[in-house]
Amino acid sequence: MNISISSILLSLGGKCLLNWSMVFLQKNHICKSFLGVFSVYLAVIDTLLTLSVTTFHFHADGYVLILGFKLTRYHVCLLVQILGQVYSALQWPVVVVAGLDHYFTISQRLQPNTTRARQVVCLFVTCLLWFLTALYVFLLSDFIPVMEDVSYNLIHQCWVFHTSQILQVTIFLLLALGCAALHAGRSARLFKNPPLSDQITDHSRAHSRRSVVHQALRIFLDTWALFLAIFLPALLLLPVGIPAYVGLNVAWLCFLNSLLIAFILCAVCPASQLVQGLATVPLDSFCDWRFKFSLAAEDRT
Repeated sequence: MNISISSILLSLGGKCLLNWSMVFLQKNHICKSFLGVFSVYLAVIDTLLTLSVTTFHFHADGYVLILGFKLTRYHVCLLVQILGQVYSALQWPVVVVAGLDHYFTISQRLQPNTTRARQVVCLFVTCLLWFLTALYVFLLSDFIPVMEDVSYNLIHQCWVFHTSQILQVTIFLLLALGCAALHAGRSARLFKNPPLSDQITDHSRAHSRRSVVHQALRIFLDTWALFLAIFLPALLLLPVGIPAYVGLNVAWLCFLNSLLIAFILCAVCPASQLVQGLATVPLDSFCDWRFKFSLAAEDRT
């Protein structure tokens, strides 16, 4: 779809404002997880993209010389298309890496006294992910830029690709969350009859799993139900889709963070670890997962 460069600038400016607002909202713990480090990295890249597009578009001569290269509005469209493809290709890798990060946190595979080392690892993984994704877009994907065959002075619109990965990720994770919840509920119903003496432990474990799942679902939906009620129908009914260059943003990563936490909790159900304080729930600025500990303690008693 063709979008005017002015509209691209407005949307990029709004995206930058949203990104940095979310980053400052989480400033106390933003760099303590992979998604936090990735969010800061994304906000910086979006800011550089916005400044570059603004400079190329509004320069009086119609072009900018950088290191001997003449950059024009032609390169504005090219840059937006390339980063849009990179953002789209990053969606699933970010989901996988963030999910592993949350799993290791909840299962205490990552020790709390290694915060500095963890930040370094998250930064390294983030840079590596961007580098590998850029290589994929340039060398392995079927990405072909769409450019107008006119002088750069006459370019006022850019062809922009749309992304479907956001809808795919959301539906897949919601279905996975539902399957994990149903599995835990089914495990609990297997012991709904009065247990024999040798089944008491299994019954207690199943009841604790069901409690963790119910709490995780309730906490997640209490925060994000309205967002899902508006977001999913809009994605399904939007005729042209979301422009790829705005699809990956920090607000989306915040929702993804909560959704992944809920999914890992429902899949792992670390009830006994939560009771004993041996499990740590990943940081989340939108969902308050703390009250789950007291409810798990009640289940144990």
